Amino acid sequence: MNIEINVPEVVSLFKESQCQPEKLFEMIRLNVQKIAGKYLSEMMDAELTHFLGREPYERKEEAVNYRNGAYGRRFTLKGIGEVAVKVPRDRDGEFRTQVLPRSMQYENKIRRDLCLMFLGGVSTRSLALMSMRLIGRKISHTEISQANRELIEAVERWRNRELSGEPVKYLFVDGVNFELRLGDTVEKVPILVVIGVTETGARLVLGLQMGDKESASSWREFFKDLKRRGLDPDKITLGIMDGLPGLEKVIKEEFTKAKVQRCQVHVARNVPAKVP
Repeated sequence: MNIEINVPEVVSLFKESQCQPEKLFEMIRLNVQKIAGKYLSEMMDAELTHFLGREPYERKEEAVNYRNGAYGRRFTLKGIGEVAVKVPRDRDGEFRTQVLPRSMQYENKIRRDLCLMFLGGVSTRSLALMSMRLIGRKISHTEISQANRELIEAVERWRNRELSGEPVKYLFVDGVNFELRLGDTVEKVPILVVIGVTETGARLVLGLQMGDKESASSWREFFKDLKRRGLDPDKITLGIMDGLPGLEKVIKEEFTKAKVQRCQVHVARNVPAKVP
């Protein structure tokens, strides 16, 4: 279909855009959304053609499956917004498009952006309120929570990764309080942290685990978990820690070749309490 526009209409459009430039941008955005939706629909139509093995209206004697119209759905693209697409169907219901899988409502780049903002401290409800402005579609806080599940799974894979290839010599051991959501409340939860120093001087976080940082038994289980993941206890030559009673003994028992050193930061913090 050809769109014809005369000179007075063009002049009127330019004058209107000078007074309200955002209106022109909105027209451009709507046009891009229509083009993107049409492109995706044509991609899925070509996908169905390949699935059936013949073009529309092409007849084959051995054909047992046919096209069966299409249904409309909406999909959100980063930088474009929500687009309308037509998903083709086959009569037997066997066709499943890979262009826009049925479970996806927006592209993965948006999912990653939501996860990054969530990591930055933006709550799921705040993200839900901002989603219309950010991506052109309102996303519920439940959808955002589902998107963050992938982030949680990635963190768990990292937290339980294999350590056998890490040439760690020294261990920094300490506990840190983080604010975590537990049910409907946010509470400070103690997290056990072990940072390793390799033979080349590089530092890396070996593990994070919830537990009582004042409990020697919690640290023992943490160290055993590190060894189960492949950390070589014979290569550990030094453990740096605070003054927790019993922790020195645990380190020496779990890493028999390691010496123990009191963390100088903790020592410096403890000195004022001992000085008049």
